[in-house]
Amino acid sequence: MPDTLYAGARLLDPATGLDGIGDLLVRDGVILDHGAGLGRPDSAGVVDCAGLCLLPGLVDLRADIGEPGHEHRETIASVAQAAAAGGITTLCVLPDTDPALDDPALVQFVLRRGEATGSLTLLPYGAATKACGGKELAEYGLLKEAGAVAFTDGRRAIASARTMRLALSYARGFGSFIVQHPEEPSLAAGGAATEGELATRLGLPGIPPAAEAIMVQRDIALARITGGHVHFAHVSTAAALDLIRAAKAEALPGGFRVTCDTAPPYFDLNETAIGDWRTYAKLSPPLRPEADRLAVVAALQDGTIDAIASDHQPRDADDKRLPFAQAEAGGAGLATLLGVTLARVHGGDLPLLQALDLLTARPARLLGLPAGRLAKGAPADLLLLDLERGWQVKDGQLPGKAQNSPFDGRALEGRVVGTWKAGRRVFG
Repeated sequence: MPDTLYAGARLLDPATGLDGIGDLLVRDGVILDHGAGLGRPDSAGVVDCAGLCLLPGLVDLRADIGEPGHEHRETIASVAQAAAAGGITTLCVLPDTDPALDDPALVQFVLRRGEATGSLTLLPYGAATKACGGKELAEYGLLKEAGAVAFTDGRRAIASARTMRLALSYARGFGSFIVQHPEEPSLAAGGAATEGELATRLGLPGIPPAAEAIMVQRDIALARITGGHVHFAHVSTAAALDLIRAAKAEALPGGFRVTCDTAPPYFDLNETAIGDWRTYAKLSPPLRPEADRLAVVAALQDGTIDAIASDHQPRDADDKRLPFAQAEAGGAGLATLLGVTLARVHGGDLPLLQALDLLTARPARLLGLPAGRLAKGAPADLLLLDLERGWQVKDGQLPGKAQNSPFDGRALEGRVVGTWKAGRRVFG
């Protein structure tokens, strides 16, 4: 592969705070150098960036890929297409597939299929319990050796406190952590929307917001007992974030650890998006009142939230064309992850580098990956961004198979114009 010089780019590296015009040189799939006025090596190709933003490829902590078991919703090939269009070069995938990723051979299957795309590193989570059933722990040592990056039951909460305690202890022994869906299952059972005035007016069974905080509080206590690391996915309520913020202030180096992520719907939309029983906005956890949305934005600002994940949950038309209470929860999120996050930048809520840090360096650091930075010797996983280019999210026109976006019709500003994986252009 010949050298490639990315010339005249606005280089953005949240890991180091870099924001300036310069060039970046790639050799053999890794970053050789970057800075102002790099010379062009003989025979090197040139990508004229024309002042557009060049930054690390996005690291997405959470996605459902459909395969194996639900290929009618999404396949690894279609996920790779959507991810490349969204600037995502590293993607962590949930294990609650059919069959669940509770066997080392299945973990290796996902890793190999990701490599085969040539455009995306797929990092599978191992199942926290066998078949993600919440009862018997899976074989963490074998799963980690096969390539599992952490352990979770995906969209299912680990309901048993005893099982969660064992899981945290077991994962700690392997230098890993547990990702929890923070929703107390008995309180959430049968619910379709956040409990309150809107759900009552629409005649929908409610899920009390306390279901999230109760599970967060329990698992922080279990992490404290075990000295383990619990990571809460798609946190969406002020009460849960207050608990996480307090636990982070308490946690000591070498002791228990608490981290969390959120997803774009929880800082860009509120529960009014489900008005007129709009099933594309039926998510898990459900959309919250405006006060909770503002609390999520505040937690992004003060660093309580460690990452923004797409929380991609593909659903087909038959899953969504049902009465709201019967429709499947979930939203497509790969293509809109960056654009919706940038809306908080354009709106003045977050500085650009801080927002990009939540999509690149911070999630990579959480997983101990060399991705998410423009460092010499790092993989040349890159995206070229036109920060000002406007576009509209349209159902039926998104890359990939999944079209069930809660942002359908949303105007966004900021578009990926090129994505590179290990120095090879995979989009644009």
